[in-house]
Amino acid sequence: MKVLLIDDNPEITELFQTTLSSNGHVCQVANDGREGLEQIKKSKSDIVLLDLAIPDFSGEDLLNELLKEGPINGYNIYIFTASAVSDKEENDFIKMGIVGCLRKPVRLNDLLETLEKHKAPN
Repeated sequence: MKVLLIDDNPEITELFQTTLSSNGHVCQVANDGREGLEQIKKSKSDIVLLDLAIPDFSGEDLLNELLKEGPINGYNIYIFTASAVSDKEENDFIKMGIVGCLRKPVRLNDLLETLEKHKAPN
C-alpha cells in the first residue's frame, strides 16, 4: 500500500517511514504542508496521514486548498495529529471528506489495522 505521511517533525516521519516500509508498505514523506499538497496532487497514494499542526501552511490550509478544486473524499485522508481535536471538529472534517482521525501517539497495531481496512482486494 502506498502511504503519504505529511508531518513537520522529521523524527516522526522517519520512524513511521521505516516502520511502514518494514511492514510491506511504501511510505512517502512531506515535512511541510505545501510539499504535501504537491505530493497529494502528483502521486496517487492509497492513504494520506495529515498532521494539522504544521507551521506556515497547516494541515487545515492544505485541506482548504484541496477543497477549492473539488471533493476530497477520494484522497483517503486521515487527520494524524497530537493536537486536541474535539468530536465536533472530527465530524466537521469527516463532512469535509476526511476518512477519520488518528491521534498521536498512535499504536502501531492501530495504524496497521487502519491501513488494512483500505487495502484493495486482490
